[in-house]
Amino acid sequence: MFEPEPGGTTVIGVFPSIADKKGAMPADTILKAATIITMDTARPRARAIAFDSTTGRITAIGSMAEVQAAAPGVAVTELGETVLMPGFVEPHSHPLLSGMATQEPAYWVSPNVGVPTWDAVKEIMAKADKTHPPDQVLVFNGVDRLLQQAPLPTRDVLDPIFPTRPVVVIDNSGHGIYFNSAAITLMGWPDGKAPADPVGGSFGREADGVRSNGTAFESGALMIVVGALMPKAIPHPLHSGALFYKLMAQCGVTATSEHTYNSGQYQAYAALASVPGCPVRLHLYHMSIEADAAADITFPHPELVSKVGIKLWADGSPWLGNVAISFEYLDNPTTRTAEIELGPRGESQMNYTRAQLDEVLDTLVPTGYQIAFHCNGDVGFDVVLDAYARALAKFNLLGSDHRWRVEHLGAARRDQFDRAAALGVTCSMSPFQYIYWGDLLDGVMFDSAYGAQWQRIRDAFEAGVRPSYHNDGSVSPPNQLLNVQQTVTRKTINGSVHGADQAVTLDDALKAITINGAYQLRRDHEIGSLAVGKYADLVEVSADIYTVAVDEIVDQVKVLGTWVGGKKVDIDAYVDAVKAVDPTEHHDLTGHLAKPKCC
Repeated sequence: MFEPEPGGTTVIGVFPSIADKKGAMPADTILKAATIITMDTARPRARAIAFDSTTGRITAIGSMAEVQAAAPGVAVTELGETVLMPGFVEPHSHPLLSGMATQEPAYWVSPNVGVPTWDAVKEIMAKADKTHPPDQVLVFNGVDRLLQQAPLPTRDVLDPIFPTRPVVVIDNSGHGIYFNSAAITLMGWPDGKAPADPVGGSFGREADGVRSNGTAFESGALMIVVGALMPKAIPHPLHSGALFYKLMAQCGVTATSEHTYNSGQYQAYAALASVPGCPVRLHLYHMSIEADAAADITFPHPELVSKVGIKLWADGSPWLGNVAISFEYLDNPTTRTAEIELGPRGESQMNYTRAQLDEVLDTLVPTGYQIAFHCNGDVGFDVVLDAYARALAKFNLLGSDHRWRVEHLGAARRDQFDRAAALGVTCSMSPFQYIYWGDLLDGVMFDSAYGAQWQRIRDAFEAGVRPSYHNDGSVSPPNQLLNVQQTVTRKTINGSVHGADQAVTLDDALKAITINGAYQLRRDHEIGSLAVGKYADLVEVSADIYTVAVDEIVDQVKVLGTWVGGKKVDIDAYVDAVKAVDPTEHHDLTGHLAKPKCC
């Protein structure tokens, strides 16, 4: 039922749950906004909302008169021209490691944050070298060999820049890491010899096949380097994590995930949730190769942090060339500088054989946890769907509400999304791949038949996989409003349009960052839309997103603040409180983060 408010504004009438439960759900807060976008398809708009800040739950939402009737005597906070929406959901991230890799004292040098060239990276490196004591290990995150046309930063490249200071350079893809001779010495590798290649990773070597050339690829190897050097570079990792929480909150995110969880992170994430005013709800995906991947975990504040799934990696990264695709990279100066192997390389880039996948799933599926797969290539997606179909049938899960996931899916085809939907599989898409790399994908990295169609987000919606959007921190900033704008316009960050047929509606794009993300985290009954009984997780924005030109959303719709569980977030107070925590309690965090992973 809709009724006009004075002044002609159309708002939601009384929810049945308000009428049925009058007096049963106490409220202590009423907010009145210019408008409230609920993301509840049955009742998309409201003018006021009431909630109980003790339980954090919404008790009423509708017109001002209806909400006041449901919450008599409660003072009204007038928000003026502010617009309220459900807090944004980013269902795939890595907050702790992202904070350690991007926030001070680390340096974020990605082109995605405004560092366009290798020369610009070297300028930042030179300034950092002058700023810090000579024995301080420095971390530079986000070098992109395609976008910045950077050379492979081997020790031969880094040593002239840093002859004596240990330095770590993390690839923007998150799938490679580079370091100089001083770092090799600090790690204690005898005679500079790289360790044996771990499961799910490899070390670069000199022509002798023994000595390290200062590179490591895929997390099994990458995280060994991180574990050895990050503790010497990041003095307060918990504070670094809190700073990334702050960045997410400033972008309107109130719920996210940790997609590379291991038990060594338990104390850190428990601590971040225990500090008053925690700005995000966190959902953990345990790495499948951990011995305790199937274990149940209980946190002191389960409403803020809980384990929901188990994570596997199918293939690698399109930006490094180790992605399982059926087509080849183009041969040109850009791909040659980035040292991309042309391919196509197909299943050779899978991190598991099908037999290994079946064995892993046979072990993990009986736990009941949600399964999630990193996968970029079309060949990889076929293999994952085959493995999913077998496991779902074997364990009688076909037709059940399992919500198994697949992440990224840059090269996915429409028929694959159709098959995923038929299996009940949901997909989290990576708009950032198209936004930042789209001009290279189409005609430079790949033939236009593939590159222009990278991230077929419209196909994903039409197939019914209930796609969400993520930024895969720290690959790109957690800016969900940018994702909305660019997927509606199908523009890259430079303003070009590729594959216009994959543009989506504003309604669908907003679902991707709210209710669809909540669905994938198995929290849509509690977050992702605004309705009675759900958490009062809100984002305040400066304008009604439906009233501005779609190509001006980022400029015109500003995040003004967030609420989690009915309490407005004071993000600076939260970060200060985390900073006051004794860092020695978490000195081994980087080591735990660095346990080998198969990815």
